[in-house]
Amino acid sequence: MKKTEKFQSLLLEPGSFILTGAYDAMSARIIEETGFKAIYATGAGISNAQLGWADVGLTTMKEVADIVARMADVTTIPIVVDADTGFGNAINVIRTVREFERAGVSAIQMEDQVSPKKCGHFSGKDVISQEEMVGKIKAALDTRQDDRLAIIARTDALAVNGMNAAIERAHAYKEAGADVIFVEAPTTIEQLQQITSSIKGIPHIINLVEGGKTPLISLKEAERLGFKIMLCANTVLRSAIKGITESLKVLIEEGSQENIHDLICTWEERQSLFKLNQVKEWEKEYLYNLNLK
Repeated sequence: MKKTEKFQSLLLEPGSFILTGAYDAMSARIIEETGFKAIYATGAGISNAQLGWADVGLTTMKEVADIVARMADVTTIPIVVDADTGFGNAINVIRTVREFERAGVSAIQMEDQVSPKKCGHFSGKDVISQEEMVGKIKAALDTRQDDRLAIIARTDALAVNGMNAAIERAHAYKEAGADVIFVEAPTTIEQLQQITSSIKGIPHIINLVEGGKTPLISLKEAERLGFKIMLCANTVLRSAIKGITESLKVLIEEGSQENIHDLICTWEERQSLFKLNQVKEWEKEYLYNLNLK
C-alpha cells in the first residue's frame, strides 16, 4: 500500500490518532520505531533545529522539501508536511505541491496566514482573504498527481477575527475540497466543541502545544470532542532540547562521562536505530564478495 493510501486509511479508521512531529530523519525514524502511525514534518521544529531560529517564516520551501525527502527515505509510514503558507501565492503553491509530492509526503498542510507567517500560538498574526486561500486549496488539488495526497487546510482566523470568521473560513475550505480541517489555537474546551459541532463530515486536527494557547487534553478526550488527529508537533524536539541540555550540564560540571549514562542511549541502541546491521549485510553482499573475485 502506498503511503498516501495509508494516510487516507488512517482518516477512515475508527478512533483518533496522535500525529507526532519530526524535525529530521533521525527523529522521524524514532517516531516510526516507537509505534506511531504517521509523522508530522514540523515547520517550527525544522526552523528551530535546522536554522536555529524561531518559527517566523524563515525556512524556504526547498529547505523543508530536502529534509522531508530524507525523512521519507528512512521511514515507511505516512508523512504530513507543514507547508506554512504554501510559500507564497497560489502559483507558488503549484510548485510547492510538486516538490513535496516528489519528496514522498502523504499530506500537505497549508495555512491562511500572510507571509512571512508566525507560529500559530504566537501573537501578532494576520490572515489573507478567504478567497485567496480558497484559490490556494484549489491550486493544490489541481496540481497533485496522486488524488490520495491529502490537502489539510488550516485557518488562523480565530485569533485575528474571532470564532465566527474561523468557522466561516473552515466551511469555505471544506467546500473547496480540503481533506482535513485545522482551526488553529482555540483557547477553551467550549471553542473546541464549537469547531467540531459546526463543521461536520470532515476530519479535524487539534494542535496541542505545551505552554501554548489550546488546553492540553488526552487523545481520549480529543476523540470525544470530535477531533480525528491530535497533533503533538514539537514534543519530540523539546524533549531532545531538554535531554541534550542535561547531558551537557553533567559533562561541563563534572568533566567526565561517568555519570552521563542514564541520560544517553546505549551504543547498541544507537547502532540499531541507524541500521548498522543492514549496512553490514549490504557490505557482505556487494563489497566482500567482489573482493573475493
